[in-house]
Amino acid sequence: MKRLKRKKFETRYAPLEEELVAMARWAAATGARIVVLFEGRDTAGKGGAIQAVAGPLNPRQCRIVALPKPTDREKTQWYFQRYVPHLPAAGEVVLFDRSWYNRAGVEKVMGFATPQQVEAFLKAAPAFEQQLADDGILLFKYWLATDQEQQEKRFQERLEDPLKRWKLSPIDTAAREKYDAYTLAREEMLEATHTKAAPWTLVDFNDQRRGRLTLIRDLLDRLPDTKVEPEAVELPPLDHEPSVEGYTVLKPLPPYNP
Repeated sequence: MKRLKRKKFETRYAPLEEELVAMARWAAATGARIVVLFEGRDTAGKGGAIQAVAGPLNPRQCRIVALPKPTDREKTQWYFQRYVPHLPAAGEVVLFDRSWYNRAGVEKVMGFATPQQVEAFLKAAPAFEQQLADDGILLFKYWLATDQEQQEKRFQERLEDPLKRWKLSPIDTAAREKYDAYTLAREEMLEATHTKAAPWTLVDFNDQRRGRLTLIRDLLDRLPDTKVEPEAVELPPLDHEPSVEGYTVLKPLPPYNP
């Protein structure tokens, strides 16, 4: 299948933006709490997918959570403890750029967690997520799937592009040699944590633009009817023309002619 061109992507994305805004309006009106987890290999496209969901939404209502590695103090806490403060209140949408599933992925494969810690996590995660669901949180878990060939192409793009090179961390480069180990870790994770209360959804992200459209469509389709009419807003007439006297007004730059 050919890679989706940007123009076609934007054409198909535009109506989804309107539906995302309607979804946020519905969440605000009903007090719904929505959590979306974005998981996948390095370079899978998590950041772009998250931005596609969050882009048209009010950042005061929709929050992106991308936690750094745990501090020494956090390492001694209950594992889920540092994620709990980021869960949504009524009317909020929270998008996790990686989540508590770090323990079943990078921490397991790179040796940052012991086998006992990973085993305990795989037992605890379904119970933790059942509690979230029982409390009314709408939890969606997405795994962005990409094959090794595509991953290598994207690693090379990041290496060659100064604007993307910051995305390459020492962990990313070390993980390149552990593709099979990540596959085994993923399969173990899916088997242990794919539950009725919090099922996994795998999305093909070999074509990232198609993947974004597929993910957003699935997310919207799995929510209740989100139709809530927007409140009518009227702008009163201005009493006077605003004055810019005394302020510095920058003029537009002339056209760029290399």
